[in-house]
Amino acid sequence: MSSKPSVIDNQSFEKEVLKSNLPVAVYFYSEDCPPCITLSPLFDKMAEAYGEQMKFVKVFRQQNRQLAESYNVKSSPALLFFKDGEEVCSRLNGYISSPELRAVIEGILGGTCIRRERQQVHCDVLILGGGPAGLSAAIYAARAKLFTVVIDEGLPGGQVSTTFHVANYPGTNGVIRGLDLMENMKRQAVDFGTQLDEMKEIHEVNFDGEEKHIKTQDTDYYAKCVIIATGAQPRKLPAEGEREFRGRGVHYCATCDGALYQDTNVVVVGGGNSAVEEAVFLTRYAKHVTIIHQFDHFQASKAAQEEALKNPNISVIWDSEIRKINGENFVTSITIENLKTREQKELETDGVFVYIGMQPKTDVFKDKIALDEYGYIVGDEDMKTNVDGIFVAGDVRVKKIRQIATATSDGVIAGIMAERYINGK
Repeated sequence: MSSKPSVIDNQSFEKEVLKSNLPVAVYFYSEDCPPCITLSPLFDKMAEAYGEQMKFVKVFRQQNRQLAESYNVKSSPALLFFKDGEEVCSRLNGYISSPELRAVIEGILGGTCIRRERQQVHCDVLILGGGPAGLSAAIYAARAKLFTVVIDEGLPGGQVSTTFHVANYPGTNGVIRGLDLMENMKRQAVDFGTQLDEMKEIHEVNFDGEEKHIKTQDTDYYAKCVIIATGAQPRKLPAEGEREFRGRGVHYCATCDGALYQDTNVVVVGGGNSAVEEAVFLTRYAKHVTIIHQFDHFQASKAAQEEALKNPNISVIWDSEIRKINGENFVTSITIENLKTREQKELETDGVFVYIGMQPKTDVFKDKIALDEYGYIVGDEDMKTNVDGIFVAGDVRVKKIRQIATATSDGVIAGIMAERYINGK
Protein backbone atom coordinates (compact mmCIF):
# COMPACT_ATOMS: atom_id res chain seq x y z
CA MET A 1 0.00 0.00 0.00
CA SER A 2 1.35 3.39 -1.03
CA SER A 3 1.96 5.83 1.80
CA LYS A 4 1.22 8.75 -0.49
CA PRO A 5 -2.42 9.92 -0.77
CA SER A 6 -4.02 9.41 -4.16
CA VAL A 7 -6.27 11.96 -5.86
CA ILE A 8 -9.59 10.46 -6.92
CA ASP A 9 -12.76 11.73 -8.57
CA ASN A 10 -16.45 10.96 -8.73
CA GLN A 11 -15.96 7.98 -11.05
CA SER A 12 -13.36 6.21 -8.93
CA PHE A 13 -14.93 6.97 -5.54
CA GLU A 14 -16.91 3.73 -5.30
CA LYS A 15 -13.92 1.54 -6.12
CA GLU A 16 -11.32 3.41 -4.05
CA VAL A 17 -13.50 4.20 -1.04
CA LEU A 18 -16.73 2.23 -0.79
CA LYS A 19 -15.22 -1.09 -1.92
CA SER A 20 -11.87 -0.70 -0.19
CA ASN A 21 -10.76 -3.53 2.10
CA LEU A 22 -9.07 -0.94 4.33
CA PRO A 23 -10.57 1.99 6.21
CA VAL A 24 -10.35 5.18 4.13
CA ALA A 25 -9.74 8.82 5.06
CA VAL A 26 -11.26 11.09 2.40
CA TYR A 27 -10.05 14.69 2.22
CA PHE A 28 -12.26 17.14 0.30
CA TYR A 29 -10.19 20.23 -0.51
CA SER A 30 -10.59 23.48 -2.42
CA GLU A 31 -8.41 26.12 -4.01
CA ASP A 32 -7.74 29.43 -2.22
CA CYS A 33 -8.52 27.83 1.13
CA PRO A 34 -5.93 28.65 3.84
CA PRO A 35 -6.85 25.72 6.13
CA CYS A 36 -6.62 23.38 3.12
CA ILE A 37 -3.10 24.61 2.41
CA THR A 38 -2.24 24.01 6.05
CA LEU A 39 -3.93 20.60 6.24
CA SER A 40 -2.50 19.09 3.05
CA PRO A 41 1.05 18.41 4.33
CA LEU A 42 -0.40 17.18 7.63
CA PHE A 43 -2.66 14.75 5.74
CA ASP A 44 0.37 13.56 3.73
CA LYS A 45 2.35 12.91 6.91
CA MET A 46 -0.52 10.93 8.43
CA ALA A 47 -0.56 8.83 5.26
CA GLU A 48 3.14 8.10 5.77
CA ALA A 49 2.54 7.01 9.36
CA TYR A 50 -0.65 4.98 8.87
CA GLY A 51 -0.58 4.09 5.15
CA GLU A 52 -0.18 0.37 5.82
CA GLN A 53 -3.42 0.24 7.79
CA MET A 54 -5.59 2.94 6.20
CA LYS A 55 -6.04 4.37 2.73
CA PHE A 56 -5.75 8.14 2.30
CA VAL A 57 -7.39 9.84 -0.68
CA LYS A 58 -8.01 13.43 -1.78
CA VAL A 59 -10.99 14.83 -3.69
CA PHE A 60 -10.89 18.25 -5.37
CA ARG A 61 -14.30 19.55 -4.33
CA GLN A 62 -14.78 22.19 -7.04
CA GLN A 63 -14.40 19.58 -9.78
CA ASN A 64 -16.50 16.97 -7.97
CA ARG A 65 -19.43 19.04 -6.73
CA GLN A 66 -21.99 16.30 -7.30
CA LEU A 67 -19.99 13.87 -5.16
CA ALA A 68 -19.47 16.48 -2.45
CA GLU A 69 -23.17 17.36 -2.42
CA SER A 70 -24.18 13.69 -2.24
CA TYR A 71 -22.29 13.46 1.06
CA ASN A 72 -23.44 16.90 2.24
CA VAL A 73 -19.93 18.32 2.13
CA LYS A 74 -20.34 22.08 2.19
CA SER A 75 -17.07 23.37 3.61
CA SER A 76 -13.36 23.10 3.00
CA PRO A 77 -11.42 21.31 4.18
CA ALA A 78 -13.63 18.36 5.15
CA LEU A 79 -12.39 14.95 6.26
CA LEU A 80 -14.71 11.96 6.05
CA PHE A 81 -13.86 8.44 7.22
CA PHE A 82 -15.17 5.21 5.72
CA LYS A 83 -15.05 1.58 6.78
CA ASP A 84 -16.70 -1.35 4.99
CA GLY A 85 -18.41 1.05 2.60
CA GLU A 86 -20.05 3.17 5.31
CA GLU A 87 -19.11 6.54 6.76
CA VAL A 88 -17.91 6.19 10.36
CA CYS A 89 -16.95 8.54 13.20
CA SER A 90 -17.38 12.30 13.23
CA ARG A 91 -16.31 14.48 10.34
CA LEU A 92 -13.53 16.99 10.75
CA ASN A 93 -13.83 20.46 9.23
CA GLY A 94 -11.99 23.75 9.11
CA TYR A 95 -8.66 24.17 10.87
CA ILE A 96 -7.85 20.57 11.88
CA SER A 97 -5.10 19.87 14.40
CA SER A 98 -2.74 16.93 14.36
CA PRO A 99 -4.03 15.50 17.69
CA GLU A 100 -7.62 15.75 16.48
CA LEU A 101 -6.88 13.89 13.25
CA ARG A 102 -4.65 11.32 14.91
CA ALA A 103 -7.32 10.54 17.54
CA VAL A 104 -9.92 9.75 14.88
CA ILE A 105 -7.51 7.61 12.85
CA GLU A 106 -6.34 5.59 15.85
CA GLY A 107 -9.93 5.23 17.02
CA ILE A 108 -10.88 3.67 13.69
CA LEU A 109 -7.82 1.43 13.75
CA GLY A 110 -8.51 0.32 17.30
CA GLY A 111 -5.50 2.08 18.72
CA THR A 112 -3.11 0.29 16.37
CA CYS A 113 -0.35 2.52 15.13
CA ILE A 114 3.30 2.40 14.19
CA ARG A 115 5.48 2.65 17.28
CA ARG A 116 8.85 4.15 16.62
CA GLU A 117 11.86 4.08 18.88
CA ARG A 118 11.81 7.09 21.18
CA GLN A 119 14.34 9.79 20.46
CA GLN A 120 16.06 12.31 22.70
CA VAL A 121 16.80 15.92 21.83
CA HIS A 122 18.91 18.19 24.05
CA CYS A 123 18.81 21.90 23.28
CA ASP A 124 19.39 25.32 24.75
CA VAL A 125 15.94 26.79 24.04
CA LEU A 126 12.81 24.76 23.43
CA ILE A 127 9.86 26.72 22.04
CA LEU A 128 6.40 25.20 22.31
CA GLY A 129 4.32 26.50 19.41
CA GLY A 130 5.21 27.67 15.91
CA GLY A 131 3.00 30.72 15.47
CA PRO A 132 4.26 34.31 15.14
CA ALA A 133 5.28 34.46 18.82
CA GLY A 134 7.17 31.18 18.75
CA LEU A 135 8.90 31.86 15.45
CA SER A 136 9.90 35.39 16.49
CA ALA A 137 11.43 33.99 19.68
CA ALA A 138 13.24 31.38 17.57
CA ILE A 139 14.68 34.01 15.25
CA TYR A 140 16.24 35.91 18.16
CA ALA A 141 17.37 32.86 20.13
CA ALA A 142 18.90 31.09 17.13
CA ARG A 143 20.59 34.29 15.94
CA ALA A 144 22.23 34.45 19.38
CA LYS A 145 23.87 31.08 18.53
CA LEU A 146 21.68 29.10 20.92
CA PHE A 147 20.56 25.66 19.76
CA THR A 148 16.88 26.39 19.35
CA VAL A 149 14.09 23.88 18.67
CA VAL A 150 10.46 24.72 17.89
CA ILE A 151 7.84 22.00 18.29
CA ASP A 152 4.26 22.33 17.12
CA GLU A 153 1.32 19.93 17.38
CA GLY A 154 0.53 20.59 13.74
CA LEU A 155 2.54 22.55 11.21
CA PRO A 156 4.26 25.81 12.20
CA GLY A 157 2.27 28.90 11.29
CA GLY A 158 -0.47 29.07 13.89
CA GLN A 159 -3.78 30.86 13.40
CA VAL A 160 -2.21 33.36 11.02
CA SER A 161 -1.77 30.64 8.39
CA THR A 162 -5.57 30.38 8.15
CA THR A 163 -6.03 34.15 7.71
CA PHE A 164 -6.63 35.01 4.06
CA HIS A 165 -5.51 38.67 4.18
CA VAL A 166 -3.44 40.48 6.79
CA ALA A 167 -3.71 44.23 6.26
CA ASN A 168 -2.27 45.70 9.45
CA TYR A 169 1.09 44.03 9.96
CA PRO A 170 3.86 46.68 9.96
CA GLY A 171 6.25 46.65 7.05
CA THR A 172 4.09 44.69 4.63
CA ASN A 173 3.07 46.14 1.29
CA GLY A 174 -0.58 46.85 2.06
CA VAL A 175 -2.01 43.33 2.27
CA ILE A 176 -0.26 39.99 2.64
CA ARG A 177 -1.65 36.46 2.85
CA GLY A 178 -1.32 35.03 6.33
CA LEU A 179 0.26 31.91 4.88
CA ASP A 180 2.94 33.94 3.08
CA LEU A 181 3.71 35.96 6.20
CA MET A 182 4.25 32.82 8.25
CA GLU A 183 6.33 31.19 5.51
CA ASN A 184 8.63 34.22 5.66
CA MET A 185 8.95 33.87 9.43
CA LYS A 186 9.63 30.12 9.20
CA ARG A 187 12.29 30.62 6.53
CA GLN A 188 14.00 33.31 8.58
CA ALA A 189 14.01 31.15 11.73
CA VAL A 190 15.44 28.16 9.85
CA ASP A 191 18.09 30.32 8.14
CA PHE A 192 19.38 31.31 11.58
CA GLY A 193 19.63 27.65 12.58
CA THR A 194 16.29 26.84 14.21
CA GLN A 195 15.17 23.21 14.16
CA LEU A 196 11.43 22.93 13.41
CA ASP A 197 9.79 19.71 14.64
CA GLU A 198 6.20 19.49 13.43
CA MET A 199 3.35 17.18 14.45
CA LYS A 200 4.66 16.86 18.00
CA GLU A 201 1.81 16.59 20.47
CA ILE A 202 2.90 17.43 24.01
CA HIS A 203 1.98 14.64 26.43
CA GLU A 204 3.80 15.63 29.62
CA VAL A 205 5.93 18.47 30.94
CA ASN A 206 8.34 18.59 33.85
CA PHE A 207 9.64 22.04 34.68
CA ASP A 208 11.52 21.04 37.84
CA GLY A 209 15.28 21.33 38.06
CA GLU A 210 17.89 22.95 35.83
CA GLU A 211 16.95 20.94 32.74
CA LYS A 212 13.32 20.99 31.61
CA HIS A 213 11.76 17.83 30.19
CA ILE A 214 8.95 17.86 27.59
CA LYS A 215 7.58 14.53 26.40
CA THR A 216 5.83 14.10 23.04
CA GLN A 217 4.46 10.93 21.47
CA ASP A 218 7.86 9.86 20.14
CA THR A 219 10.51 12.24 21.50
CA ASP A 220 11.90 13.37 24.85
CA TYR A 221 13.09 16.98 24.74
CA TYR A 222 15.52 18.36 27.35
CA ALA A 223 16.14 22.11 27.43
CA LYS A 224 17.92 24.70 29.51
CA CYS A 225 14.89 26.97 29.16
CA VAL A 226 11.43 26.79 27.60
CA ILE A 227 9.29 29.41 25.88
CA ILE A 228 5.59 28.58 25.85
CA ALA A 229 3.86 29.99 22.75
CA THR A 230 1.09 27.46 22.20
CA GLY A 231 -1.48 30.14 21.33
CA ALA A 232 -5.24 29.85 21.48
CA GLN A 233 -8.06 28.34 19.43
CA PRO A 234 -11.60 29.50 18.56
CA ARG A 235 -14.18 28.98 21.28
CA LYS A 236 -16.95 26.67 20.10
CA LEU A 237 -20.56 27.87 20.07
CA PRO A 238 -22.31 26.50 23.21
CA ALA A 239 -25.57 25.63 21.47
CA GLU A 240 -27.46 22.40 20.88
CA GLY A 241 -26.62 20.98 17.46
CA GLU A 242 -23.28 22.80 17.06
CA ARG A 243 -21.22 19.62 16.76
CA GLU A 244 -23.69 17.88 14.45
CA PHE A 245 -23.83 20.81 12.03
CA ARG A 246 -20.16 21.80 12.17
CA GLY A 247 -19.12 21.99 8.53
CA ARG A 248 -22.75 21.64 7.45
CA GLY A 249 -23.73 25.20 8.14
CA VAL A 250 -21.74 26.02 11.28
CA HIS A 251 -18.32 27.56 10.51
CA TYR A 252 -15.44 29.29 12.25
CA CYS A 253 -13.67 30.78 9.23
CA ALA A 254 -15.45 33.16 6.85
CA THR A 255 -12.49 33.45 4.49
CA CYS A 256 -12.48 29.65 4.17
CA ASP A 257 -16.18 28.99 3.66
CA GLY A 258 -17.82 32.32 2.88
CA ALA A 259 -17.79 31.76 -0.89
CA LEU A 260 -20.11 28.76 -0.40
CA TYR A 261 -22.92 31.11 0.65
CA GLN A 262 -23.48 33.09 -2.52
CA ASP A 263 -26.88 34.89 -2.45
CA THR A 264 -27.92 33.35 0.87
CA ASN A 265 -28.75 34.60 4.35
CA VAL A 266 -26.15 33.95 7.04
CA VAL A 267 -25.62 34.73 10.70
CA VAL A 268 -22.47 35.93 12.47
CA VAL A 269 -22.19 35.38 16.22
CA GLY A 270 -20.12 37.79 18.31
CA GLY A 271 -19.35 41.46 18.77
CA GLY A 272 -15.58 41.82 18.71
CA ASN A 273 -13.31 42.83 15.85
CA SER A 274 -13.28 39.36 14.29
CA ALA A 275 -17.07 39.05 14.26
CA VAL A 276 -17.74 42.54 12.91
CA GLU A 277 -14.98 42.47 10.30
CA GLU A 278 -15.95 39.00 9.05
CA ALA A 279 -19.59 40.08 8.82
CA VAL A 280 -18.52 42.82 6.41
CA PHE A 281 -16.40 40.31 4.49
CA LEU A 282 -19.35 37.92 4.14
CA THR A 283 -21.43 40.59 2.37
CA ARG A 284 -19.23 39.92 -0.68
CA TYR A 285 -21.14 36.67 -1.06
CA ALA A 286 -24.23 36.55 1.15
CA LYS A 287 -27.43 38.38 0.32
CA HIS A 288 -27.84 39.43 3.95
CA VAL A 289 -25.81 39.03 7.15
CA THR A 290 -27.34 39.16 10.62
CA ILE A 291 -25.03 39.73 13.58
CA ILE A 292 -26.23 38.21 16.86
CA HIS A 293 -24.57 39.62 19.97
CA GLN A 294 -25.17 38.96 23.64
CA PHE A 295 -24.73 42.63 24.61
CA ASP A 296 -26.35 45.89 23.47
CA HIS A 297 -23.11 47.24 22.01
CA PHE A 298 -20.08 45.99 20.06
CA GLN A 299 -16.60 45.52 21.51
CA ALA A 300 -15.03 45.99 18.06
CA SER A 301 -13.02 49.06 17.09
CA LYS A 302 -14.94 52.17 16.14
CA ALA A 303 -13.82 51.90 12.51
CA ALA A 304 -15.02 48.30 12.25
CA GLN A 305 -18.35 49.17 13.88
CA GLU A 306 -18.98 52.08 11.54
CA GLU A 307 -18.25 49.99 8.45
CA ALA A 308 -20.65 47.28 9.57
CA LEU A 309 -23.48 49.51 10.78
CA LYS A 310 -23.56 51.58 7.59
CA ASN A 311 -23.70 48.47 5.39
CA PRO A 312 -27.29 48.00 4.14
CA ASN A 313 -26.82 44.22 3.94
CA ILE A 314 -26.03 43.87 7.64
CA SER A 315 -28.52 43.90 10.52
CA VAL A 316 -27.95 43.31 14.24
CA ILE A 317 -29.91 41.43 16.89
CA TRP A 318 -28.76 42.66 20.30
CA ASP A 319 -28.93 41.06 23.77
CA SER A 320 -29.39 37.57 22.35
CA GLU A 321 -27.74 34.15 22.17
CA ILE A 322 -28.23 31.08 20.00
CA ARG A 323 -29.72 28.18 21.92
CA LYS A 324 -30.19 25.60 19.15
CA ILE A 325 -29.10 24.89 15.57
CA ASN A 326 -31.93 23.44 13.48
CA GLY A 327 -31.94 21.50 10.22
CA GLU A 328 -31.63 18.07 8.66
CA ASN A 329 -28.61 17.68 6.41
CA PHE A 330 -27.77 21.39 6.58
CA VAL A 331 -28.61 24.28 8.85
CA THR A 332 -32.03 25.74 8.03
CA SER A 333 -32.67 27.90 11.10
CA ILE A 334 -31.54 28.79 14.60
CA THR A 335 -33.38 29.27 17.86
CA ILE A 336 -32.30 32.45 19.64
CA GLU A 337 -33.15 33.75 23.09
CA ASN A 338 -33.35 37.36 24.19
CA LEU A 339 -31.33 37.57 27.40
CA LYS A 340 -33.47 40.36 28.84
CA THR A 341 -36.98 39.13 28.05
CA ARG A 342 -36.16 35.39 27.86
CA GLU A 343 -38.29 35.25 24.74
CA GLN A 344 -37.22 32.63 22.20
CA LYS A 345 -37.80 32.78 18.47
CA GLU A 346 -36.70 30.92 15.37
CA LEU A 347 -34.69 32.65 12.66
CA GLU A 348 -34.23 31.12 9.22
CA THR A 349 -30.63 31.08 8.02
CA ASP A 350 -28.39 29.13 5.65
CA GLY A 351 -25.19 29.36 7.68
CA VAL A 352 -23.74 30.37 11.04
CA PHE A 353 -20.25 31.88 11.43
CA VAL A 354 -18.98 31.96 15.01
CA TYR A 355 -16.55 34.48 16.56
CA ILE A 356 -17.03 34.39 20.33
CA GLY A 357 -13.47 34.50 21.54
CA MET A 358 -10.54 32.19 21.99
CA GLN A 359 -9.44 29.46 24.40
CA PRO A 360 -5.77 29.20 25.41
CA LYS A 361 -4.02 25.90 24.75
CA THR A 362 -2.80 25.33 28.29
CA ASP A 363 -4.40 22.08 29.47
CA VAL A 364 -1.05 20.30 29.68
CA PHE A 365 0.37 23.09 31.87
CA LYS A 366 -2.27 22.96 34.61
CA ASP A 367 -0.67 22.65 38.06
CA LYS A 368 2.73 23.18 36.41
CA ILE A 369 2.66 26.96 36.05
CA ALA A 370 0.57 29.94 37.18
CA LEU A 371 -2.63 30.42 35.13
CA ASP A 372 -5.37 32.99 35.48
CA GLU A 373 -9.05 32.10 35.91
CA TYR A 374 -9.48 31.77 32.13
CA GLY A 375 -6.52 29.45 31.67
CA TYR A 376 -4.04 32.01 30.29
CA ILE A 377 -0.43 31.90 31.52
CA VAL A 378 0.67 34.70 33.84
CA GLY A 379 3.91 36.43 32.81
CA ASP A 380 5.58 39.76 33.48
CA GLU A 381 6.81 42.37 30.97
CA ASP A 382 9.97 40.27 30.45
CA MET A 383 7.78 37.26 29.60
CA LYS A 384 8.96 35.48 32.74
CA THR A 385 6.53 33.12 34.46
CA ASN A 386 6.53 32.03 38.09
CA VAL A 387 8.80 29.08 37.18
CA ASP A 388 12.50 29.72 36.77
CA GLY A 389 13.59 29.18 33.16
CA ILE A 390 10.07 29.18 31.72
CA PHE A 391 8.95 32.10 29.55
CA VAL A 392 5.64 32.79 27.78
CA ALA A 393 4.78 34.67 24.59
CA GLY A 394 1.80 35.40 22.36
CA ASP A 395 -1.92 34.75 22.67
CA VAL A 396 -1.46 32.13 25.38
CA ARG A 397 -0.40 34.69 27.99
CA VAL A 398 -2.46 37.13 30.05
CA LYS A 399 -2.59 40.36 28.04
CA LYS A 400 -5.04 42.99 26.82
CA ILE A 401 -4.22 43.12 23.10
CA ARG A 402 -3.88 40.01 20.94
CA GLN A 403 -2.62 40.85 17.46
CA ILE A 404 0.09 39.40 15.21
CA ALA A 405 2.32 42.39 15.98
CA THR A 406 1.94 41.96 19.74
CA ALA A 407 2.64 38.23 19.42
CA THR A 408 5.89 38.88 17.54
CA SER A 409 6.81 41.52 20.12
CA ASP A 410 6.29 39.01 22.92
CA GLY A 411 8.40 36.49 21.03
CA VAL A 412 11.26 38.93 20.55
CA ILE A 413 11.32 39.74 24.26
CA ALA A 414 11.10 36.07 25.24
CA GLY A 415 13.93 35.15 22.87
CA ILE A 416 16.20 37.86 24.25
CA MET A 417 15.36 37.06 27.88
CA ALA A 418 15.95 33.36 27.25
CA GLU A 419 19.44 34.20 25.97
CA ARG A 420 20.15 36.30 29.06
CA TYR A 421 18.82 33.57 31.33
CA ILE A 422 21.11 30.93 29.79
CA ASN A 423 24.14 33.24 29.78
CA GLY A 424 23.46 34.06 33.41
CA LYS A 425 23.58 30.40 34.27
